[in-house]
Order: sequence, then structure tokens, then C-alpha cells
Amino acid sequence: MPITNGIHHVAYRCKDAKETVLWYQKYLNLPFVLAIAENQVPSTKEPDPYMHIFLDVGGGNILAFFELPTKPEMGRDDNTPLWTQHLALHVDSMEKMLAVKDKLTADGIDVLGPVDHTLFQSIYFFDPNGHRIELAYQTSTPAMDKALDAVKWQMLDEWAATKRAPNHARWIHDGTPPPVLD
Repeated sequence: MPITNGIHHVAYRCKDAKETVLWYQKYLNLPFVLAIAENQVPSTKEPDPYMHIFLDVGGGNILAFFELPTKPEMGRDDNTPLWTQHLALHVDSMEKMLAVKDKLTADGIDVLGPVDHTLFQSIYFFDPNGHRIELAYQTSTPAMDKALDAVKWQMLDEWAATKRAPNHARWIHDGTPPPVLD
């Protein structure tokens, strides 16, 4: 059992707190639940004004952002590909996911997908701060989940030893059916 019981919040930096709140409300209907602003960082006592905003992503999970007006403009890690760092949010239907895609594209926002990952369908887009967002609709079956659970440690051990993609779950991407487990 983990010692934790969920995510309190995940925090990212934003360029403009108000723009960020309005964008997430418009496209994802996320409720704005809290704003905290200080001129001094509580933990470090560093004099640094900030606006900290909190959005409800459902399921007791909170997405937060910091606007830091005295700091240089935010950048990204040039050594990490754009597709790697992202926030994936669960949606409960393809229809909802496609409705968000339609709303984004109608406003000129580029959307990749839907992409079929066998276990889920996804769309990808960037928020106004440059953060990559994924909406994912789960499509896996209990048999698929069981097959992946059965090989997770073998895959991790093989990866640790070789740094090459193991073939234990190749069926996810090659279109073959998952193995049948007793």
C-alpha cells in the first residue's frame, strides 16, 4: 500500500494567471477553486511575488499554476522532446473528447489525434503556456490490463539491462490480440 492517498495538486508555471484560468474554463470546463497570492514565498521566505491558482480537474485532483512576474520568461528543457512532458487528463467518453477537439480547432488551436493507443484513445494540444495536454479515453479491457500486469516487471528488468524496448507487450502497437491468460 502506498503511504499516499492521492494527489493534492500538481503545479506548473504559467505566463498569465487570469488567461490560464479562462482558457481552462473555456476548453475543459475546469472550475477555478482557489487563488493564493503572496509577496514572499512561505517555505523559503524569498521575496518573490506570485499568484498561485488552482483548478479542479475532477476526482479530487487539483491542477495548479504559478504566475511569477519578476522571473525571466519561462522556457522548456531543450534536451527533452516536446512529446515527453505532458499532463494527461481522463475523459469518460469519446464524444466528450471529440467535442473538446472541435472547440479547440474552431479557435485555431492545433490538435493531434485521436491517436489509438489500443488501451486508450488520446488527443494532444498545447495550453497557452506551452504545456502539452493530453485528453485520454480508456478503451482497455480487463484481459488487456491483466496481460500487461503479468509482464510489467519482466519488461522493466529487460529495459534496465538493455535500454531497448522489450517485446512483451508488442500487441499494444502491432494490432495482434493480447495473450490470453488463465
